[in-house]
Amino acid sequence: MLTAFRSFAKSKWAIGLLVLLALGLLVTGGAQTDVLGSLGPKHVVSAGDRNLGPVEFRGELDRFREQAQEQSGRALTFEELIADGGLRQYLEQKAQQLGFVNWAWKAGIRPGNELVLRQIRQTPRFFDSVTGQFSEQEYRSVLAEINVTPEMAEAQMRDQYTTQHYGAALGAGLRLPRIYGALLANQALETRDGRWFSVTQAMAGTAPAPTDAQLTAFMSQNAAQLRLPESRAASVVLFDDGATPAAELTDARIEERFNFRRDALSLPERRSFVTLTTPDRAAADRIAAALRAGQSPADVARANSVQPAEYAATPRSALGDPAVAAAVFGLAENEVSAPVQAGVGFVVARLTAIQAGRPATLADVREQVIQELRAEDSRAAVYRRVEAYEKARQEGKTLDVAVGEIGARIIRIPAIREDGKLRNGQDINPPLPPQLIRTMWSLGQGAESEVVDMGQGQYFVVRVDEVTPASLPPLEGIRAPLAQQWTLRENARLLSTRANALAARIRGGEDLAAVAASVNAPVQTGTSLSRQTAEQYGQGVIMGVFSSGRGELFTRQDTADSFVIGRTDLIRAPSAVLAAPMAEQFRQRMTGDNVTAIGEAAIRAAAERSKARYDEAIARTNLGLPAEAPATTAPATPPA
Repeated sequence: MLTAFRSFAKSKWAIGLLVLLALGLLVTGGAQTDVLGSLGPKHVVSAGDRNLGPVEFRGELDRFREQAQEQSGRALTFEELIADGGLRQYLEQKAQQLGFVNWAWKAGIRPGNELVLRQIRQTPRFFDSVTGQFSEQEYRSVLAEINVTPEMAEAQMRDQYTTQHYGAALGAGLRLPRIYGALLANQALETRDGRWFSVTQAMAGTAPAPTDAQLTAFMSQNAAQLRLPESRAASVVLFDDGATPAAELTDARIEERFNFRRDALSLPERRSFVTLTTPDRAAADRIAAALRAGQSPADVARANSVQPAEYAATPRSALGDPAVAAAVFGLAENEVSAPVQAGVGFVVARLTAIQAGRPATLADVREQVIQELRAEDSRAAVYRRVEAYEKARQEGKTLDVAVGEIGARIIRIPAIREDGKLRNGQDINPPLPPQLIRTMWSLGQGAESEVVDMGQGQYFVVRVDEVTPASLPPLEGIRAPLAQQWTLRENARLLSTRANALAARIRGGEDLAAVAASVNAPVQTGTSLSRQTAEQYGQGVIMGVFSSGRGELFTRQDTADSFVIGRTDLIRAPSAVLAAPMAEQFRQRMTGDNVTAIGEAAIRAAAERSKARYDEAIARTNLGLPAEAPATTAPATPPA
């Protein structure tokens, strides 16, 4: 072995490897020594042996965009498609999904090939229309229409089986102890007897008008809530066209853009149909037979206790279940499909109308093409102004002079707090972009920022005109609301003190009725109270009677200006005959909630064990976007 290593060290391959390592250290300065690692494949999502490569990722996002475009009726950019954190959410879900199936495969949860083949052979869209038998050629043709290979489709089915079987096993094996349901049933059905009386504000007295000294002290005690935060006023330079009218577009340019995007703008085939979904195959067969016999979908739905779903002029990409989509788009008009095994049961579809797809004409999409061209022209004009502004500033010109020369505009931002609200706490509508606010708070008074790129062709420069430090407001400005809050606090203190004093007398040995009579308060008595029937007496009575033990005194606030003082005299346990079925209902409901929570936790744990991760920068680059997402998708014009 040592001889082999020495021979390799003298070879040209070892010299080449050393040169490669030296170049890596020279370029990275030794900060990143994994030079050979950078030569390997880059995945958008990786989880153990499972990964999502750039090609598969782009294919999925292309399909998502096509579906979104058909639903919205207009062209969408990838930036619009993944706005508001959509890309990161998709990548996180994909990472968890791949991490779970990677763990499940290694743990031995491996669906057999016969399950996948059975699913494929039950899909009517894969059947030959002449022989009525499964056709591999038809199977491959249908998958090619949606840019999916048989290997991808079968892997997806296998992963779906894995997830479904794991969830079914989890649900079948999880059993909560019966005591869980018994506790809730006991709380719901037990009854209690109690007595109580109310202590009102009139019994405790009210506070007089506060003095200035008291208000000043109250203001100091609540300085954290009353202090007005630091605020800043600024001027914002915007490089868009503002009120400048849009330039005219030539017909030649419009036609050239239309010809370039003709395929993407074409209208797909749309179909109108009704689906009926049932959990078992036998019911689905009955539904299909009834529809073929001429019965209406509404009558068939009523007879089988299902709800029909109607789809009007729906493109294929708008259907979330591939099996249902394949069945519907394989039917002739007024034809009924065979039962289709979908993700939520068995689906039977009846096709009512077909709206053929057609290539887009310039008349159909002229306005859309014009808007795209104008948006491009606007972004180009903005970029020219940004370049002109930076050149003027490099020449030593002031911000105002540079703005005047290039035709940009300045928007005045009133004094705002760091949370984006006005100094008095009112909202600004529309709200200011967070990136603009962060830039304002990174500068001192009178300072000007560099040009900031907000993404989507929007740029700004901000100058901080005024900084007002945090301070308490003057007493005269808030005297009325401050006095009101002081009075409320003092009245609550007087009421609480009075209630505690009366309760202390009862605890000292005095009779509850005698203490109530001393303040002219009538004693109320409740017998066989349940949590439902006690609601008529108020929240304080419910909390007091049902949170204290037998013979125990309770004191609870009932409303903002009243307390209840009482005693729980008797507690009756519910009948076992009535409590048992309710306990089982509670247990089943809690079991479902626990299965969901444990399943989600299991998926996260499996993804963590598989070291699932994603690279948002690679994902964005694959979509033709900058590697780093813009800080905000703010409106182009901040409010004046």
